[in-house]
Amino acid sequence: MNPRLLLPLLAAGLGAALIYPWLVPNYLVTVGMLMFFSAFIGQSWNISGGFAGQTSFGHAVFFGVGAYTSTILQVSHGWNPWIAWIAATAMGGVVGCAIAAMAFRAGLRGSYFALITLAFAEVFRILANSVPFTRGGLGMLIKSDPRPGNFQFKDPIWLYYLALALCVVSLVVAWQLTRNRFGARLVAIRENEEAAQALGINTFRWKMLAVVISSAMTALSGVFFAFFYNNLFPEQIFHISRSIEIILGPIIGGVGTLFGPILGAAVLTILSDG
Repeated sequence: MNPRLLLPLLAAGLGAALIYPWLVPNYLVTVGMLMFFSAFIGQSWNISGGFAGQTSFGHAVFFGVGAYTSTILQVSHGWNPWIAWIAATAMGGVVGCAIAAMAFRAGLRGSYFALITLAFAEVFRILANSVPFTRGGLGMLIKSDPRPGNFQFKDPIWLYYLALALCVVSLVVAWQLTRNRFGARLVAIRENEEAAQALGINTFRWKMLAVVISSAMTALSGVFFAFFYNNLFPEQIFHISRSIEIILGPIIGGVGTLFGPILGAAVLTILSDG
């Protein structure tokens, strides 16, 4: 699409999104929030699974790491939720880096990489059910205290705007990938990794970076989930159904496209709400 036409359309869409919660009842505000949240998490997966071609069936592991890290830091150690959010995002990137390093060093790609991520999600589910600091199958509860400093809000409009901000940030990140050399290298790796190596592209380095960014963003979405629902259970967080929910949006809207995760999230939200 012509950039001269695209930018006004994006500005109009953002303007409509900003005024939307003031025109509808609270229930529809929550629906809009869930749509933007789904778009953000779908775009997070799209960075590695779409642009870089590193399909993951286990992104629930990063989602869960973010959710549990922030909750444990707040509930068990008294951290401020906003600081715990930063730590949880970093932890998601670290876990993503570790899993990707092991997989890529072993030469795993394609369906093999997808399966190894699925296996790690299952391992983390078992661990979360077993270790004492996650309280196992009993789950973890976050005390209800609706104040902004606790990342809890009485009015859903603020969570809506936060989800919208996350969606916009993820869109900007994806847009940058379509315009710079990093994104071009990822596309080259996705289309033909051997040819990319022959051209002098360090495929290991760029695949690693894509997975780390994707896993950190997915961990961020896990934090949002935890503080929206105020409870965590291993079967709820690390189950394969969570990974499927993450990848459905990009698949429906278009894997490796800029607006695919947003379109997919809108379709899924409308269908589930209907």
